[in-house]
Amino acid sequence: MTREAERVYTDPVAVARLESLIAGLPNGARVALQLEDDGELCGIVAARPILQVFFDAAGDEGSNAVLRLELDPVEGVGPADVRDLWLDRIVEIRYVGPH
Repeated sequence: MTREAERVYTDPVAVARLESLIAGLPNGARVALQLEDDGELCGIVAARPILQVFFDAAGDEGSNAVLRLELDPVEGVGPADVRDLWLDRIVEIRYVGPH
């Protein structure tokens, strides 16, 4: 995994938001994620994110996390795709299955 992130956070309120998102993404949960670009992804949390220290392009140190999500497969197209998402891109989490 890279040690660089596009955005990193040091502000306590922003870090608390990331921690709150992590708490809402347990392993195995089926979720629909609303993303900041108005996109939506649906899938299963394959690996709960862990808050980590990264560096941005300017070399500033801060926190962010990566969510590994197994996307719901398109009907008849084979196995699910796995996507790694920066946690700060998530605007809303909706649960659509067991967690």
